Amino acid sequence: MNDCSDPVSDDNARHPGGKQSVRDPFTKAYFGAAAAILATKPSPAEAQLSGELLLRHYGLKGAMRVLSSEVECTTEVTLLNGDQLILKTSARPEGRDSFRFQVEALAGLEGAFGFAAPRIVRTGDAMLMFEEHEICGYLQTRLSGAPLHQANPTPEILYRVGRALGRLSLALEPLDLSAMHRPVLWHVGCWSNLMELEEHLPSGPVAASVRLAMNNYVELIEPQLSDVAWQVTHNDPSPFNTLLTEGGIAFIDFGDGCWGPRIQDLAIAASHFVTDPSLALGGAEHLIAGYASVIPLRPLEAKLLVGLIKARQSALILINYWRANLFPAEAAYIKKNVGRAEHGLSILSALGPGDGERAVRRALP
Repeated sequence: MNDCSDPVSDDNARHPGGKQSVRDPFTKAYFGAAAAILATKPSPAEAQLSGELLLRHYGLKGAMRVLSSEVECTTEVTLLNGDQLILKTSARPEGRDSFRFQVEALAGLEGAFGFAAPRIVRTGDAMLMFEEHEICGYLQTRLSGAPLHQANPTPEILYRVGRALGRLSLALEPLDLSAMHRPVLWHVGCWSNLMELEEHLPSGPVAASVRLAMNNYVELIEPQLSDVAWQVTHNDPSPFNTLLTEGGIAFIDFGDGCWGPRIQDLAIAASHFVTDPSLALGGAEHLIAGYASVIPLRPLEAKLLVGLIKARQSALILINYWRANLFPAEAAYIKKNVGRAEHGLSILSALGPGDGERAVRRALP
């Protein structure tokens, strides 16, 4: 990375052909700004204003329940008729950029097929979001369904999730959104700096596996990312953000979304389903096959995929141990995906050079 005098981001930057150098504009300054965002908790005062904001901007009243969230204040709203909505608010400057991205992404997905996503509820002035002097926010529908982490992820379900994720990637591909270059710590552009957080890892095999995966990412994966397709991505299609609904697979929470390698969404989703040591990819084969049935993997994507999966598992472990240390009272919520990542990384760490690519190619339809 370059020195801290480099710009944090460039919202006017566009990348013809869907390609970008992973080191531009992802500088040390970008990493520092992204880390600072996740080092701050939402203000409790925001939750107290939710009912007031709901009435003022949408003319609605309802029972309010604050949900766990990394950055913004997220409130479940139950209207008098029983309908449920989600109100997101933020009093932090970076919240405006995040919300502008999120509302434009959700609006851009309206009418897409092959998956479901929340719909934006327009304000009384027909705007996608509201902005006041000290606070901003938006209202969306609340989808009914079972989060994937609560389901039995059968091969058939994982294949369907992969297909839906491919459809989501296709729907996001043409979008050109506000703040898609804002600082996001979960972005691949930050990963080469994440080992600064390794002091928070438990000693032993986990730390060793993380170190090996991140070294591999920096030396072998990152230099080739400029040669894969880049586009707007969800950037966190985890089992907590993927729902099984009556209408099919749904994706929620676009708060980490950004401009990134298209293959990144597949790597993230697959990273959560490396669970079976008897299979080369731990069972993620089925999700990969579903995705590739919609968007065939290019040779370089197949080559880099397992390295990206291991780096994403390592990034999740590093960031969440660091944040759990910052916010011990919320450690259980923060580390909800860590055990899965550690187990998956232990399985993939057994793959030798070239084994990962061969396993991916065997999984392709």
